[in-house]
Amino acid sequence: MAREENTAKTRPQVLMCSPEHYGIHYEINPWMNRARQADHALAVQQWKALRTSLTEADAEIRLLDPVAGLPDLVFTANAALIYRGMAVLARFRHSQRQGEEPHDAAWLSRAGFDVQQLPDGMYFEGAGDALFCGETLFAGYRIRSAALGHQQIGEMLGVRVIPLELVDDYYYHLDTCFCPLSPGEAIWFPGAFDDYGQQVVRELVGNLIAVDEAEARQFACNAVVVGRTVVTNIGCPKLHAALRSAGYEPRETPLGEFVKAGGSAKCLTLRLDGEEAAAWKHQPASTAATP
Repeated sequence: MAREENTAKTRPQVLMCSPEHYGIHYEINPWMNRARQADHALAVQQWKALRTSLTEADAEIRLLDPVAGLPDLVFTANAALIYRGMAVLARFRHSQRQGEEPHDAAWLSRAGFDVQQLPDGMYFEGAGDALFCGETLFAGYRIRSAALGHQQIGEMLGVRVIPLELVDDYYYHLDTCFCPLSPGEAIWFPGAFDDYGQQVVRELVGNLIAVDEAEARQFACNAVVVGRTVVTNIGCPKLHAALRSAGYEPRETPLGEFVKAGGSAKCLTLRLDGEEAAAWKHQPASTAATP
């Protein structure tokens, strides 16, 4: 996708990957259990329903080709952090996912992104652990990504990075417990953070919608935001009521087969044009061009 073509487009751009090879083939988080295998046909159906929901919200879906032997390639959120026309490529902690990196890099490069990579040993798992809310990049660390990697990214992009330690292995990526909605507004599950992290989030994000533990376990925070539409897994009625009160249009779609691997709506998507809550996304095209 040439850079000049995309700057003329206004539809949100979302990268997804078909679950053709998806399944629970290893265990690298507490949700995964090879004895509790995903129903492949149902997973395909759920993925297609999510794609339809996003298309109905006026998103344009772009596709990364699935690859045999890489079942988690379907979780495109982890591929990279997108900033303007740059893609900071993931460096996966677990060997089972490291094979995804060259496929993500090749697709992003063909799409016109300036693909950057952290040095070896600086683990970083893309938009799963790095989310803009306004001018600030909030970054989850300890379980998958490393704080040193986030510091390096802050220097690369010239942005303020706030590292947040994740303390519950069930919320191993930031996007499982924190979802920026717009600059200064976010969904979160406080129990996934230590006391310091909770304090920092409350100080820096003016309007927070907290979810309880039951809905957090339904991946309520792992939502896709397209304009004022917020797409989540089923089983989040309290969050949806709060979102409607805040002027959003929540939509639910069943994603239980992906929850078995520790993922849901946000994990299955990567915004190529910038998340709604990223301040740089709303700057003039001359200063925030995307590929």
